[in-house]
Amino acid sequence: MTGFVEHLREQRWDDHRYYHHSRINQSLHLVSAISFVFAYMLAFKDPALAALIGWLVAMTSRQIGHLFFEPKGYDEANQATHEHKEEIKVGYNLHRKILLMLTWALSPLLLLLDPTLLGFTEPHRAAGDFVRNVGYLWLAIGVGGLLFRMVQLFVIHDVQTGLVWVTKILTDPFHDIKLYHRAPRHLLRGERIDPSIQGGHAR
Repeated sequence: MTGFVEHLREQRWDDHRYYHHSRINQSLHLVSAISFVFAYMLAFKDPALAALIGWLVAMTSRQIGHLFFEPKGYDEANQATHEHKEEIKVGYNLHRKILLMLTWALSPLLLLLDPTLLGFTEPHRAAGDFVRNVGYLWLAIGVGGLLFRMVQLFVIHDVQTGLVWVTKILTDPFHDIKLYHRAPRHLLRGERIDPSIQGGHAR
């Protein structure tokens, strides 16, 4: 268990120091985290609506921060190129994230081509039914994306790496709130880059 917790701490630290330099990105992660926590609570009552919130609000705000506001040049604090960081990324690097987001964005077309989705859904009779079916489809894509990468990590690395990564992803919203709740305040003060990362502070 000690090894699992240490591995989780290491994955969290690497993710933070490599991919969360920008205060804008951190602030968007705070929005994402709060949205995900709300979606988690809603999932027990209305999983389709929870998935809609998770993808439309939480995931989009999260990935906008990475794609548009995070520095892509040479990382002086960590002495690493962007390409190196992408290569060693345990979970979804930017390339994999783009593929995942494209799958998500285009997936509603499947319901237009086959409203029953090979018999998994009831055909929609109104716009509300279609949106709800999209929610269920996005829920399946989210769960599938997690399981797919976890199994990949089982093969590429080992079982513990995959399980640690899934644990990290599922608990990231709570950790991000703790880690980035002051980011908007720093941003309003004109601080665009987190100095603790730029200074290469240790864990």
